[in-house]
Amino acid sequence: MRKESKKMFVINCKNYEEISGDKIIKFIKIAEKVSKKYKVKIAISPPQHLIGLVANSSIQILAQHIDDFKVGSTTGFIIPELLKKSKVKGSLINHSEHRISSKEIQKLVLKLKELKMTSIVCVKDVAEVKKYVKLNPDYIAIEPPELIGSGKAVSKEKPDLIAKAAKAVKNTNTKLLCGAGIVSGEDVVKALELGSKGILVASGIIKAKNWNKIISEFAEALV
Repeated sequence: MRKESKKMFVINCKNYEEISGDKIIKFIKIAEKVSKKYKVKIAISPPQHLIGLVANSSIQILAQHIDDFKVGSTTGFIIPELLKKSKVKGSLINHSEHRISSKEIQKLVLKLKELKMTSIVCVKDVAEVKKYVKLNPDYIAIEPPELIGSGKAVSKEKPDLIAKAAKAVKNTNTKLLCGAGIVSGEDVVKALELGSKGILVASGIIKAKNWNKIISEFAEALV
């Protein structure tokens, strides 16, 4: 029997058209099957307005961004407490396409901790890994901005970056995720060899012609 992998597989759907409308439901169903087959923990961040369509999924649903605002009269903001009531399990924080201040990051990591929700802080370099690991988030995802969506994997282009980031989170409760340009199972294996405990992927999966094939390839590489 296949053992359950402790590695984390996060798919950020961004606002890609490929995932729009009810296509997100088809995508989630494929991810659920793959997760079950390979016993890999898959988490998906759908476009914010589609969260309600998929929140009851058997895999983790994460927000792409949250705001440090209170429940109540706060129009247009994404409130963690309400996300939790909708069965959302956590959120990305400070993605390179939605950077926020270090003060906000600190408050949001603390807020998610209080709510027992998963926090994934996105960073661009090792200096930021060292800075934000002190906040004790669940995960830190390292993604050099210049490699995001490039098709060039950070694990191949900048292997020393992953190795140094892995060293920076060693002996802490925070796990490292590798992001930016991961497009094959080979990229995933390389990221794990360098010390990553999982991956954060977007266009490499969402824009693929065969979702089942590519998600399966990544999941197999994780186990």
